[in-house]
Amino acid sequence: MEYYHQLLGAAIVHPDKSQVLPLFPEAITYQDGATKNDCESNASKRLLPKLREAFPDLPMIVVEDGLSAHGPHIKLLKELKFSYIIGVKPDAQAALFEEVQNRLCAGQVEEFEELGKDGVLRGYRFTNAIPLNKSHPDVLVNYLEYWEIRKGKEHNFSWITDIHLTRANVYFVMKGGRARWKIENETFNTLKNQGYHLEHNYGHGEKHLATVFAMLMMLAFLVDQVQEFCCNLFKAARQKFRSRTSLWDKIKGLFTEYFIDNWESLWLAIIYKHKGGALQPDTS
Repeated sequence: MEYYHQLLGAAIVHPDKSQVLPLFPEAITYQDGATKNDCESNASKRLLPKLREAFPDLPMIVVEDGLSAHGPHIKLLKELKFSYIIGVKPDAQAALFEEVQNRLCAGQVEEFEELGKDGVLRGYRFTNAIPLNKSHPDVLVNYLEYWEIRKGKEHNFSWITDIHLTRANVYFVMKGGRARWKIENETFNTLKNQGYHLEHNYGHGEKHLATVFAMLMMLAFLVDQVQEFCCNLFKAARQKFRSRTSLWDKIKGLFTEYFIDNWESLWLAIIYKHKGGALQPDTS
């Protein structure tokens, strides 16, 4: 018998920042009164309204993969006043790509390439106000295709967005679309492999225990990311170790041996290797 727990996670990311700010996740689990298994799509219907309620005036661009490239989801995003950049693939959005090809043949698609100072050739193909699919012809989206040739290899990406596309902004929209990988790498990969043990089973519980554990891990990760982004003492302590996991092991050791009065004392003890008596032994 196998048990597993799932969360739909969200994080604030920036193309040029290594830090991410995880937001409250939504558990993918049976809801009260439901007769069918929960899924990522249903969880997003709960998460997005909560997100807008928590940040009613914050402009947000939601960056998602192709699972979200469908009419009801895009209508929900617009209803909640979210902008979006959503990845699309030819096999999953065939009607969309067929219409792009028709426009390309009719000369209604703009295309250009440019060589960057880094030696990477970047190409863009875009068109605006294109029907999402035959099921939702009223949902008009803007389509961006991007390719780059790096070290002789070509990489291709495609997105739909509500942002009106021009030659002046497609580079920034592309950067925003590719920032989705920061949710996978800087968020979930870190939570799984950098000492947070998100995939470890600490107990299923009778009802919500596993979800509570996951929420606590996300909260700890948020605190660490805020400190890494804003706290110079944290940054100095982090530089003492090759990996985050080594830093966490050091912190756990200090908490075992010493009474930690505040964050500043902890970071100074790590930075200066206990010089100056920053920490007092825990005699309790």
